[in-house]
Amino acid sequence: MRLQITIDGKTYEVEVEALDDEEASAPGDTRHPAHMAARPHSYGGAWDSEGKVCRSPVTGLVIKVNVQPGQRVKEDELMLVLEAMKMESNVTAPHAGFVKSVHVAPGEAVKVNQVLLECE
Repeated sequence: MRLQITIDGKTYEVEVEALDDEEASAPGDTRHPAHMAARPHSYGGAWDSEGKVCRSPVTGLVIKVNVQPGQRVKEDELMLVLEAMKMESNVTAPHAGFVKSVHVAPGEAVKVNQVLLECE
């Protein structure tokens, strides 16, 4: 199904697909609401494969930094909040560990692939 939406006066044409209950509940389906609830608005792709370096997946603004060097974090703990195109997104810890360094501060503009923080 194709729809038109208008955001800030600019109109976009989008295509949406309605899933039946079986499709929506398929195990491992990343579109399933239960899967999205596990890491709401997180940028899992921002972390390197070892979960040690977090890079910005977008060009945007740092809204909030909730961690500092030396701090112990739990898996899925909120570390920082980014804003891009008027949408806020949480960056969460991919695993339990310690914050090694924080490279950004609230109000700072960031670019794609810029290092945000490092963990041990």
